[in-house]
Amino acid sequence: MSKDEIFTKLKDILVSEFEIEEDSITPDATLFDDLDLDSIDSIDLIQKMKEFMPAGTKFDPAIFKTVKTVQDVVDALVPYMS
Repeated sequence: MSKDEIFTKLKDILVSEFEIEEDSITPDATLFDDLDLDSIDSIDLIQKMKEFMPAGTKFDPAIFKTVKTVQDVVDALVPYMS
């Protein structure tokens, strides 16, 4: 899955599950300040993205402790989405 495809899936989840305005979701948008997510929301977001990972994919959730922007999430997911 390409970075663009991951971004699109991520955006869809943020709009549908977290009721965030689509126009607010840009690669540079910060999860906590711009999109008003909290740490529980970020865990929920990653769980939703797992649906698009190949079956049996294992990843270290600790890598998501360092993400700050939507693009950081996309970049962190790339290795797991192929």
